[in-house]
Amino acid sequence: MTGFWMGVIVGSFALAIAAILVIDHYRREHLRELLLRQMDHHLRADVPRGRR
Repeated sequence: MTGFWMGVIVGSFALAIAAILVIDHYRREHLRELLLRQMDHHLRADVPRGRR
């Protein structure tokens, strides 16, 4: 039974590490999207506009 519990502990640890990595990946992608959106906004603001 000791081997069974060792497997449960190691498996739980591996799942926890995988969950942390997935959360970090999506957090970075969200921040990247926000930064790209802000850069796009600044680039549009620098374009001169014609007179009306």
